[in-house]
Order: sequence, then C-alpha cells, then structure tokens
Amino acid sequence: MSRAKADQLLPLVESFFREYLERMRGVSPHTIRAYRDALRLLFTFIAERSRRDLANLQLSDLHVDAVKAFLSHLEAQRGNKAASRNYRLAAIRTFFKHLLRNDLSHANQYQRVLALESKKTQPPLAQYLEPEDMRLILAQPDCRTALGLRDHALLTFLYNTGARVSEMLAVRLEDLSLHYPKQVVLHGKGKKNRICPLWRETVSALQRLPTVREGQRGDLVFRNRRGEPLTRNGVAYLLRKYTALAARKVPWLRGRRITPHVARHSAAVAMLQAGVDVTGIRDILGHASIATTSRYITTNLKMKRDALEAFWRRAGISPKRSTPWKPKPDLLAFLNSL
Repeated sequence: MSRAKADQLLPLVESFFREYLERMRGVSPHTIRAYRDALRLLFTFIAERSRRDLANLQLSDLHVDAVKAFLSHLEAQRGNKAASRNYRLAAIRTFFKHLLRNDLSHANQYQRVLALESKKTQPPLAQYLEPEDMRLILAQPDCRTALGLRDHALLTFLYNTGARVSEMLAVRLEDLSLHYPKQVVLHGKGKKNRICPLWRETVSALQRLPTVREGQRGDLVFRNRRGEPLTRNGVAYLLRKYTALAARKVPWLRGRRITPHVARHSAAVAMLQAGVDVTGIRDILGHASIATTSRYITTNLKMKRDALEAFWRRAGISPKRSTPWKPKPDLLAFLNSL
C-alpha cells in the first residue's frame, strides 16, 4: 500500500472527532473522552499485535479479527466486565460507521466489524439508602466550620437534586435561583439542560456558602479548601467520611460503599416511595429513557412489600390485624446452643 493510502487513517480519525462528534452531533466532552480512550486502546493493541509502530497503522489493519481479538483482550487481560466491553464496542462501531461513510474502498471490511454483537448483560440492582439513613449522613458535617458548611450544602444538594456528580460540580452561580422560583439549572449528558426545584433546606445551606454570598457570575459553587474546583474523587471521599461517622450510630452502614451515584439512586427511590410518578422522576434525574427510571421500582423492597400487602388485603387473604412474629425463649435457647 502506498504511503498516501496509509496516511488516510489519521485524517479520518481527526474528522471523526472534529467534524462528526463535535460539529455534527455536538456530543459532550465526556463522550469525546470515552471514545478517545476506546480508540486509543484499540489502536495500541492492534499496533502491538501486528508488531509495528502506532504511527504506521493502516486502514487495512482495522479488520474484524483484530477487533475481536481486542474485545477478548479487554476481558481476559484488562479484566473488563461485559458491560465495559460493550461500551468500548459501541464507541468502535460509531467510528467504523464514520469510516464506512468516508472510505467505500474498505466497505466490506467495515461491515464485518459493524456486525459484531454486544454481549448480553444483567444490569446490577441499584444500590440505595433509605431516607432515614441519608438524613443521618446529611447531619454529620460540622456546620460551625466553613468546610462543614460546604459539605452540608454539597450533600444536601446532591440528595435534593439526584444530580450526577459531574452535573453538581459544573453548577455555577448563574445556574442557581435562590429566590422564587427556587431552582437550579443542571447541565446533563449530551448537553441537555434541565431545571430541578430546590428544597428550602438546600437553599438555606447554599446561601451560607462564601462562594454564593461573595461569588461572581461564572464562579463554580462547589470548591475545595484552596478555592479550586472540587473533583469527583473529592466528593467520593466526603461521602465515605460522613458515612463512616454515621456508621457509629447505625452499625449496618459500616463497610458500605456509598458513592455519589448511590446518593442519586437514594433520591430516586425516596421520590418513588413518596408517590412521585416515574415520568416525573425521569425528568428530574435527566434519564434519556423511562426504562432506566423504572428499574428503581424493581429494586425497592419496601414498595414490593407494600404492593403485596395491598393485594393480600384486597384478596381477603391476610388477617385484618396481624402481629409480627417473635421467637420464644426456648427457641432462642435452642439456636444459641447450636
């Protein structure tokens, strides 16, 4: 193959990111980084597999056997789960569709890659905390200190809005409306903005922050002690810290991995328990599909139990006044003897 043909790969990669993703589709920087990482891993793997420099990769090297080997490598060598493998494949498919549109000379080669199927996965059950546990965590920051005020406002905001951590960290002063109507504009995935109402407690906590009282338009609301933007890891650390403090009163919280996304799930489940319609929760959380929101219903045991009890009462199966079962002393003695 001539050098001119080999050099076609770089222009197509550049046009994929600059022309297609950024200008035509207008995807978010997060999506661009995800696609970049997937293609970087793919190109590096193929270069090592073919024993050539990355700069010398050719379009003909991007064939289906190489991509299949790469997907196997992700699971066997990098320890990726099926879901992560599928995310990488989705990014690769998008890139190969771009190649197909711009390089018909390798159309059959690209079509074979596009025919690769994702693996079936079982989505994990959403982990969440009950409202009383979240309230206990929210009560842990020491609001007599500046950092305690910030942490209390941050955790209350996170639970109030059910925002993704990236959305919360991107909130700027002009996104807040702390007078009527009390709300915040969240900048979600795919550059989709949404408005979320704020509790009175959240507004009060935000109004006490120096970044809000003394800030100017364009300033980020949540910052670290040095005045720099907070990071995802910083928020995760704060949640772990205050969960550990709460665990002194509620031992079952010990060892629980409470992440910002668990707080998001907890907000969703609390709204369901309060009777909020699923479509309303979808709009508040910024889900693209109502199917994503509906999985919280299958997760929540309390709602399942309430539904079954309502069914039993309707069917006339359960007694009108049921008493909870309590073990008798002789039974406890028997169990203790084992």
